Amino acid sequence: MAEAKKSSKPKTETKKQKDLKKAELVAESVPTEAPRAAVIEIEEPPKATAKAGKHSPKAIREVEEKQAKEIKKTSTADTAPAKAKPAAKPPLSKAERAGKKYREAAKLVDSDKNYSLAEALELAAKTSPVKFDASIELHINLAVDPKQADHNIRDTVVLPAGTGKTVRVAVLAEDEAAAKAKKAGADIADADQVFALLDKENMDFDVLIATPTMMAKLGKYARLLGPRGLMPNPKSGTVTSNVETAVSEAKAGRVEYRVDQAGIIHLAIGKASFTPDKLLSNAQAVISSVKAAKPASLKGVYIKSLYTTSSMGPGIKIELSGL
Repeated sequence: MAEAKKSSKPKTETKKQKDLKKAELVAESVPTEAPRAAVIEIEEPPKATAKAGKHSPKAIREVEEKQAKEIKKTSTADTAPAKAKPAAKPPLSKAERAGKKYREAAKLVDSDKNYSLAEALELAAKTSPVKFDASIELHINLAVDPKQADHNIRDTVVLPAGTGKTVRVAVLAEDEAAAKAKKAGADIADADQVFALLDKENMDFDVLIATPTMMAKLGKYARLLGPRGLMPNPKSGTVTSNVETAVSEAKAGRVEYRVDQAGIIHLAIGKASFTPDKLLSNAQAVISSVKAAKPASLKGVYIKSLYTTSSMGPGIKIELSGL
């Protein structure tokens, strides 16, 4: 009996045995090799297409081809080396851009030489490339600032040999002065006739001369006459009481000159058909007048450069020391 009771009582496990069992259980639960991830292939659902339109198979294929071309083009542009730009060509000179006749005339002029006044004028008439009777011009570059009142060079000069043009003169004056102007050679000396022409905006004259008492009546025509350079002005000698002298000078070849914004005077002094002596006398008269108009406040060099040319012809530089 005592043996039965003794055998039915379970044996208690020691702490060491419990730890060994726990270690065995942990070892069995850890897999020796990690399972490989299963690859599941999922098929894309077919694109919804239509028989026609932008969802049709043909349209979808064209869009895909276009996208592929753009990707290829972009990748090619990124990898291709940049092409070097061609060097810019220098601008052509006036002689290179001009016609055959001008180029032939320009060969007669030495651009590095300063000609005397007489030689330059004779060469200017000789190098005229046009068929008509060209004007011979002077271009005088002055060391002035036209923004200053006393530097705004403006004057008139009577050319001894004339301008080579037929000048039509109109005069606005009272009865007695109008008769004197007509006798001196005025083409139009009737005030009523002059105003009739102005009302019709018909500028059938080259010079308009007026007496001081008639200037008040010309006020409303200032916008018509001013831009054309026909408005009478005391500085130009076209507002005067001595209409006889004014008409005679205008017919003989009186011209007005004025510096432009760059301080340069441009003036025609005759025609290519003039003899060298006539051109020389006209040029000397202009240069003397310009020298006399030198501002008192200007010190040092007055005339910077002087050129002559014919209409559409090459420019010829003139030596200043001999003037």
